[in-house]
Parts: sequence; structure tokens; C-alpha cells
Amino acid sequence: MGLRDGDGWVECDCGRYHWGLYGAAGLLLVRRDLPEPHVLLQLRAAWTHGGNTWALPGGALDSHEDPVAAAKREAWEEVGVEEHHLNVVDVFTDDHGSWGYHTVIAHCHGDANAGIANGESEAVHWVNINDVHTYDLHPGFAGSWPHLHPRVITSLTI
Repeated sequence: MGLRDGDGWVECDCGRYHWGLYGAAGLLLVRRDLPEPHVLLQLRAAWTHGGNTWALPGGALDSHEDPVAAAKREAWEEVGVEEHHLNVVDVFTDDHGSWGYHTVIAHCHGDANAGIANGESEAVHWVNINDVHTYDLHPGFAGSWPHLHPRVITSLTI
């Protein structure tokens, strides 16, 4: 994989550095065919930003992408989820002023053929929605999860 035009670090309005010159996006995939909803988590490879923590497949937006397109692309690249498995139902933005992380919430039935697709992933797990907080989460995802959890619950009525 070559360098994409969105790759790079940027300082946000709160003085922190984030990956993605145009922001970043990740896919929060919710599996609905089990007795309780499960979400797909990715164990990030040690060499990645926030390595050895659990997060969503995601990464930098390119200049020509919207958050949904970027999240779908990243999910394909990192965990092999193809677009036809997804039903996008919501987008949550963690807004840092000049930078934002967009979590695209999508539903699927079955495992969506999810698995390790490239070197950015050490493992992938389908995790009960009520157990996500028990994992060693990437700090950004951990900070967003209290906002995302109720949105996922609400999305299940859609």
C-alpha cells in the first residue's frame, strides 16, 4: 500500500496530534444475527499508533473521500469487510475543531467475512456490545465509547 494523500499527522485545535490530514474515520460494525448485538473490534498491530489496543478498523480520510467512503475503504483494507455486507445507519463525529474522527455505525448479518486482511491487525473479535468496555481500548475509542454505545443501541431500532 502506497502513501495516500490524507496520510500524515496534524495538530488539532486542542493541541494534540492526530493521524489524518483531512480527519479520520472508522467502521463500527454491529452484528445483528446473534442473540445479543456484537461489534467488530480489531487488535491493532504493535507498530501502529495505539498498537496492542482494541479499536475499530479505520484510518485517515483522503482529500476526495467523505467519512463513510473512508470507513468502508479502511474496513476492507484492514479486516476484509466488503461494502455489500454493510447497512450504514449513523455517523458520530468526535470533533476537535480543525480535525475530527468520524465513527460510521453500520449493521450486518453474519460475520461479514471479517478477518485479518493486512499487517495493521493482530486479531479481530466479535464482542458483545455490553463487554466492549472490558477490553484494553485505544484511548480515542475508549473516550468515544460512552457516546457511541447509546447510539448503537438506538440504531438497533432502525
